[in-house]
Amino acid sequence: MTAPMTPTSAPVRPFTVSIPQAEIADVKQRLARTRWPDPETVGDWSQGVRVENARALVEYWERGYDWRRLASELNRFPQFLTEIDGLDIHFIHVRSKNPDAMPLLLTHGWPGSILDFLKLIGPLTDPVAYGGEAADSFDVVVPSLPGFGFSQKPTETGWNASRIASAWVELMGRLGYAKWAAQGGDWGGAVTTALGAMEPEGLVGIHLNTQFAFPAQIPDTLSPEERQAVESLALYTGGLGGSNHLQGTKPETVGFALADSPAGQAAWIYEKFQSKTDNHGLAEDALSRDDMLDAISLYWFTNSAASSGRIYWENKAASFAGPRLTLPVAVTVFPKDVPRLPRSWIEDTYSNLVHYGEADKGGHFAALEQPEILVNEIRAGLRSLRS
Repeated sequence: MTAPMTPTSAPVRPFTVSIPQAEIADVKQRLARTRWPDPETVGDWSQGVRVENARALVEYWERGYDWRRLASELNRFPQFLTEIDGLDIHFIHVRSKNPDAMPLLLTHGWPGSILDFLKLIGPLTDPVAYGGEAADSFDVVVPSLPGFGFSQKPTETGWNASRIASAWVELMGRLGYAKWAAQGGDWGGAVTTALGAMEPEGLVGIHLNTQFAFPAQIPDTLSPEERQAVESLALYTGGLGGSNHLQGTKPETVGFALADSPAGQAAWIYEKFQSKTDNHGLAEDALSRDDMLDAISLYWFTNSAASSGRIYWENKAASFAGPRLTLPVAVTVFPKDVPRLPRSWIEDTYSNLVHYGEADKGGHFAALEQPEILVNEIRAGLRSLRS
């Protein structure tokens, strides 16, 4: 179903990651000169990132972390730029050796990036090499959201989830795909949901590990699972929502605060990994320091604190009460996701639910935390759409 047609639109140019050594030296010098705040006055993370933990992460970034390793890993994959709607969009594109592979568009969120999916590309494009079946092969397309990573930064307003979804439709057509599927979580889930609502020609279905399925009006009577969902949403918008609120209201101020301080950028993202991963007290239980610093370094070297944060500002009217979708939808719920939605609301919102899965571990950043589980869920969720 997926033999690529001949592309018919604007050129697609190769791209290679290359960060000058002077920039790497600069960040190490800045880290060495970090002026640290006073320690928190509580014994937990309720005031934000703990100074002791941030110091350990930043000291490793300065003395032990190797950006060149990550750049080499990225450059093992075919990367490209193409101009869509006035912006250069960066993406990874890996074709399977299987001519019947299903094209799959993977969209990241914040503070994510294309790095979230690096461990998924091999198993998705070459499942046999990872113990799977050839029939589950995918061609994989992984774009960087506008203003994120190596994609160009918007210089005008209007880049909300729907506009990004329209750009993704153009991208998949430009690559020659007549039929394709899409997957996403966090903001990637919002963009993928917008794709589902648009139902563009060629989109056969979607897989979501972040679901936008809250009722527009919360019922007075709730099951225990539904009440837990309401409580988790209150936590998401309340105690865990500091960075979301600031980026949704003052993203440029956030950019000023972080653009000149790599330690500040590290703390900003580290706290998010701490609060939304499936961990036992520290983010390092779920993600390695290298995993976290890969993400942090990409934001630093691309100076994208402000431009990425604007996705919250552009979508500040959005909510977790998403549109009702009629195209095929596959869903995987991870136990430590925040917010975590009940099956009853998911089934009510997605009338053509082709797969419902519950993982036994994992949090909000499923691709980074549990890549093997997510690969298996994507395979199972989209298998029925291959005819």
